[in-house]
Amino acid sequence: MKLAIGGDHVGLELKPAIIDYLKELGHEVEDFGAYSTDRTNYPKYGRIVAEEVATNNFDGGILICGTGVGISISANKVKGIRAVVCSEPYSAKLSKEHNNTNILAFGSRVVGLELAKMIVKEWLDAEFEGGRHARRVGMIGDMENDYHTEDNPCGC
Repeated sequence: MKLAIGGDHVGLELKPAIIDYLKELGHEVEDFGAYSTDRTNYPKYGRIVAEEVATNNFDGGILICGTGVGISISANKVKGIRAVVCSEPYSAKLSKEHNNTNILAFGSRVVGLELAKMIVKEWLDAEFEGGRHARRVGMIGDMENDYHTEDNPCGC
């Protein structure tokens, strides 16, 4: 898979090790920042990675901030993104199987490196099951389309 990764200054604690892990697993990875521990704003990186995934430049994305919550909320504002924040592997797996998530987020203040690797591995190895879940994911897309129209691209 070709994966986009990003995170704020707090996410920088885990991001280099996750990039190395993804490469060990055979994935192509592009890092969209942050690149230093200088204070920065997570919405910037959530948006960058989400736009790269939404435009099909990448097969999926991984986002890291302090908790994973803020950066996943930011990513979910981009049309076509289904980002999930996970602190354990089971939810990561089911998020892909049932919700066809295309971005995984987690927090460097919540999970350590080994748990983060397990979460990433379960998410990457899972496949969307389709079937009854496809209808539900379609309903989410319909809701999104109700708010993001040509006349109202921001959904406001």
